[in-house]
Amino acid sequence: MSNKKVLGTAMIITACTFWGISGLFAKALFNVSSSITSMWLTQVRMVSAGIILVLLSQIRGEHPFQIFKDLHAAWIIFAYGVFGLVPVQYAYFMAVQYGNASIATILQFIGPFFIIAYQAVFRHLPPRRIEIISAIIAFLGVFIIATHGQFNHLAMTLSVLIWGLISAIGVATNTLIPQNMLREGRVPSLIITGWGLLFAGLTLILIHPSQPHIPNVPSVWLYVLGILVIGTLIPFQLANNSLKYIDATTFSLMDAFEPLSATIGSVLIFHLQMTGADILGSILVIVAVLAINIRIPQKN
Repeated sequence: MSNKKVLGTAMIITACTFWGISGLFAKALFNVSSSITSMWLTQVRMVSAGIILVLLSQIRGEHPFQIFKDLHAAWIIFAYGVFGLVPVQYAYFMAVQYGNASIATILQFIGPFFIIAYQAVFRHLPPRRIEIISAIIAFLGVFIIATHGQFNHLAMTLSVLIWGLISAIGVATNTLIPQNMLREGRVPSLIITGWGLLFAGLTLILIHPSQPHIPNVPSVWLYVLGILVIGTLIPFQLANNSLKYIDATTFSLMDAFEPLSATIGSVLIFHLQMTGADILGSILVIVAVLAINIRIPQKN
């Protein structure tokens, strides 16, 4: 393996690990006070990160405000923010708040299968055999985690399961909505993400303007800063830059470090008790998602 590939792999592993750690920061934040809500955290994260990324884009000379001269592009970015980033972030934080970072990340991890389903139904792209098998394995894993293998009851609250699945659907919309714009390369990814976050955050503030009473203690702002810097800005830059050195397949395979870091952190920090069913279900989900990203060479 070349030095550049090692560097790129290390960058994406770090990025995915940091994304997993952001869920731990969120859980710690929710534990500080019941008045801290997922809505408030999502608003703060989106608006703050959005402003920083737009300003960074301006510093780089990418002219982010030129986007408003292209209303079609601006609308796509708005849709990406509201229908892509909101479910990915808000629904994820809801699953963390009502459950834990481990289960929230595992449920969100099945997002690629909703992309496969969308492409099969609306783009008439039949799934590969490995994708069908992997989907069955992944949802079997979710079933085992949700029920511990018992057909007559849920081992987690229904709200955690629903919010986790919504966040997984958000992974699909988050990927599909800006897909053509990213392929065309007309608009830099930094502008798309920056404005998408800002549009989404401001929309949530308009929908839910009332703000909770946030305890003014150092731990609150430390966790928020951790979510913003370690869980958002640093991994975003690392992930983007890693693609200069590694291919998309390697990039996708390293995604597994996100649920792994969230799960290990939940066990070590929050003393999460994982049953055999939890471990088995998590392994099935991770292996299934990794399987759809492996391209088996065709025999000549």
